[in-house]
Amino acid sequence: MGICLDELRRMVIRPTLKHLRAWSAGMEELLLGTAAQESLLGFHLKFGRRHGLGIYQIQPHTHRGIWDDYLIHHPALASKIRGLASQHDFLQHPHSELATNLRYATAIALLVYRAADIDIPDPGDIAGMARIWHRVFHHGPVATARDFELSYARLVSGAPATDSAPRYTEGARPYPPAEARSSPGARLPSHPQGQPLA
Repeated sequence: MGICLDELRRMVIRPTLKHLRAWSAGMEELLLGTAAQESLLGFHLKFGRRHGLGIYQIQPHTHRGIWDDYLIHHPALASKIRGLASQHDFLQHPHSELATNLRYATAIALLVYRAADIDIPDPGDIAGMARIWHRVFHHGPVATARDFELSYARLVSGAPATDSAPRYTEGARPYPPAEARSSPGARLPSHPQGQPLA
């Protein structure tokens, strides 16, 4: 199992796109689908001998090309992207950011698509997303647009609700009432023998 879909969406992809003023429902879904296809939503950060890194499996030469061929013409955007990277490690090991820094990797994945001047797909157009991924992002002879569609169906649109985004019914309470937890007679949980409290 990779990263929780709802957390990846709400804590990584959406805020990164909004930070870069590039959010749209279609781009958010395309990046989720890309992460689903490339790494099973982060289950793998590096596949065997493949050169791609991180949840989007971005190759070092693609990463370098984004900086050398695209961001060089967009200095304000380059500054925002650099601000997402770690302060010191980026200078010594820039490609490792693709595996260890989710927001930075998401920004670079966005730019892979943006540099190709794609039309942002509608959020429900899975086949369109698959074609864009295959044309722009795909870098191997094996996977097809249909593979993207299947990964998206299994890991994104077919993902069950998770604890990070609970689906409570009206009136249901996930916790005991506050008075039960903080009343004078409430008991503290017991601690195993030999385990210090502080």
